Amino acid sequence: MFTAQGAQLAIIIDDIGYRQTDEDVLSLPKDITLSVIPLSPLGVELAGKAHKQGYEIMLHLPMQALNGKPLGKGGLTKDMSEQEIKRKVDDAIVRIPYAKGANNHMGSLLTQMDSHMLWVMERLKQNNLYFVDSLTTGHSKAANQAEAIGVPMLKRHVFLDNDTSKKALEKQFRIMMEQAHQQGFAVAIAHPHPATVRFLKANLPRLAQEGITLVPTSHLLPYRLAQQQGTSPAVRLR
Repeated sequence: MFTAQGAQLAIIIDDIGYRQTDEDVLSLPKDITLSVIPLSPLGVELAGKAHKQGYEIMLHLPMQALNGKPLGKGGLTKDMSEQEIKRKVDDAIVRIPYAKGANNHMGSLLTQMDSHMLWVMERLKQNNLYFVDSLTTGHSKAANQAEAIGVPMLKRHVFLDNDTSKKALEKQFRIMMEQAHQQGFAVAIAHPHPATVRFLKANLPRLAQEGITLVPTSHLLPYRLAQQQGTSPAVRLR
């Protein structure tokens, strides 16, 4: 545990870009990280607003899932060649050039593929972007490929809002804080649901009371380089 500086926490709000209500995330503290789907209808506009207001921005890259759920524009699939994968990642970076990192949207199938994950990581490395493995499958190869070629990497510890009831959000919020204390840092992923935004606005002040500092995701990268994680967090297939 990194007790010298106290526990640190990154919260990534991803899936941003499809609903008008997604803009409500801009009412959250600036240390929240926002991950935007690059080819979504509102993604580029919301990313631009958020960047100007001082939020750290990530690319939320759609990747093929085991359940066959549609990916929308810009999705990466197992049938794509190296050139196609890299072209789509390049396009995402061009659309949101100030993004500092990326994480996978869904991807329970594609993140199991060493070759495709290597191609993604090669493009991220070329553009000096970090990667967060959303861990939508327990068999993800994404983090392994990121580490293999030197892409700064983190893994998701907690999904905050798979259930947006107040009781469920409170349970996951407590787990998130426990993870931060136990490891010295934690990465949580949530979504721009109105219920989630309301809950975070009401409860984020509790972090300071618990000795936990909310930080942009990139601030945790030195922690990840200094400490290899032990057990993998629970996954949710997406």
